[in-house]
Amino acid sequence: MTTQSFYQSVIITGASSGLGEEFARQLAPRCARMTLVARRIDRLEQVAIDLMTDFPELKIQCMQADLVVAEQREWFISCVKEEEITPDLVINNAGMGDYGEFVSADWSKLEQMLQLNMVALTHTVHGLLPKMVANGGGEILNVSSLASVLPIPEFAVYAATKAYVTSFSEALRLELEAFNVHVMALCPGPVHTEFGSVAMRDQESSALPGREFFYVEKETVVTDALRGLENRRVRVYPGWKVALLATAISALPIVLLRPLLRARVNS
Repeated sequence: MTTQSFYQSVIITGASSGLGEEFARQLAPRCARMTLVARRIDRLEQVAIDLMTDFPELKIQCMQADLVVAEQREWFISCVKEEEITPDLVINNAGMGDYGEFVSADWSKLEQMLQLNMVALTHTVHGLLPKMVANGGGEILNVSSLASVLPIPEFAVYAATKAYVTSFSEALRLELEAFNVHVMALCPGPVHTEFGSVAMRDQESSALPGREFFYVEKETVVTDALRGLENRRVRVYPGWKVALLATAISALPIVLLRPLLRARVNS
């Protein structure tokens, strides 16, 4: 059995709900200091109160920042530097989706998704990485998606942003091996969080298309992710069903996948 790591300082973006909140809960007994970042400060502070009630020795700092906005990202990164926070684990969890045909998409939402899923994640890593390297190493967990391995019609832009996250994580991992910084991409399938209700354009539906068979509880996703960090995994597909599906997709050439994707559009 792998011994669980104890972290001196953890930074989690998108920590007010969903996977980000669950990461905070599972890491609370395993770290000394935690910095939580999100837009919704009221929910963020409630998460902090709940955690400090259960773990009174844990130091938690909440930072309200909309990472879509460049100035707020700069403020967040500057605060980390000025307050001499040196993370040994950074979890880039903030992200959003949009489900529906590209032709009818709202451009402002697509632009926000591009900024949050790719630019904000890259900016955050770029801003925090020098301190990690100077401190002798650490870990970076970038939340990607099963969608990163497949171009999905009606999820085209989201899948493309997550393909970027997975590719970026893979390349960065190789660059940073010499500096003792481990980078891992977490690639979950469907998860029961608020993500679905935000991604769906029809607000009457809160679930993304797909069979319930492939849904994985957020507790399992985070547990598998942290275990993956312990084992120095490069990618983690949480839940055996999602892992099996990812293996099958990766084994098929795109020429065979295209008819399946076309059938999905026409169904």
